[in-house]
Amino acid sequence: MTEEDEAFNELERQSLWRKRAVQNVSTNPYRDQVIEEVARHIEKMEGFGQDTLHSFAIYIRGLK
Repeated sequence: MTEEDEAFNELERQSLWRKRAVQNVSTNPYRDQVIEEVARHIEKMEGFGQDTLHSFAIYIRGLK
């Protein structure tokens, strides 16, 4: 097997892992609740400006 074949096989494996991860995400009934909880806790953090914290929370909520 050539290096090119090995690299192609590795890309295929990674693609399958990503596909499985996406499928698992859609089957988790608690995912959106957990994301919202994390976003709320981010908004309560100290040490960053409020604009930064709101930006983090918006980004996290976008993962729903």
